[in-house]
Amino acid sequence: MLRVAARRLSSSLWRPSTSSAVPRLTVGGDDGGANSFGSCPFDSHPLFHFPSRGFASDSISPKDESSSSIPQVSATKAAIKNPSSKIVYDEHNHERYPPGDPSKRAFAYFVLTGGRFVYASLLRLLVLKFILSMSASKDVLALASLEVDLSTIEPGTTVTVKWRGKPVFIRRRTKEDVKLANSVELGSLRDPQEDSVRVKNPEWLIVIGVCTHLGCIPLPNAGDFGGWFCPCHGSHYDISGRIRKGPAPYNLEVPTYTFLEENKLLIG
Repeated sequence: MLRVAARRLSSSLWRPSTSSAVPRLTVGGDDGGANSFGSCPFDSHPLFHFPSRGFASDSISPKDESSSSIPQVSATKAAIKNPSSKIVYDEHNHERYPPGDPSKRAFAYFVLTGGRFVYASLLRLLVLKFILSMSASKDVLALASLEVDLSTIEPGTTVTVKWRGKPVFIRRRTKEDVKLANSVELGSLRDPQEDSVRVKNPEWLIVIGVCTHLGCIPLPNAGDFGGWFCPCHGSHYDISGRIRKGPAPYNLEVPTYTFLEENKLLIG
């Protein structure tokens, strides 16, 4: 029963009245022209109310393009859209001088010369930096030479000093030692070398204390010939630092040295 009553109520609400006039929506006047809309059955009932919406048929942009305030396309965009091999200079914001203007030659030469001078200076600085980077530092140069006081060395004794990380033997020879070194026949030596070639002053013998076999440090005042003896492999050196016996192939090396004074030696 409730369903039948609800259906009858809804049909009476949706059914339009024949005696009442149906309002019509018009646009642009009350003449009911072509812009008027058809009747809506929901407008007669207060429960159904829809707001009306109007539409414009004309364009909002102006018809006269000459009076439009929209800016034209810029020259740069136009050139990108339409590329051309012809070069056109924009002289609106920049003044353009003809090529080779005499009034601007001095300024152009000054700019070009100044730029080249700056480039040359930078290149010179880079070359100097590169060359100086290859030279030895001050601490290395300080260790390159060594001064030794010879006044404290007694005749017939050997003193060991350190030079460039290597031991250096300084021997003060007696007259008998010098006579013995000169009496050796060169033909019997493995590395023939006269004693006078190995010394600047016969009293002083300066050699690097590294064995020429495998880099060991020989013992001074030892061996079969009164010079140095390497206990590692049995190499014997005489009083002039020449190899006399054992596997060592060469004599002890003589470093670069000079006598600054009678009792002062400079090695290196």
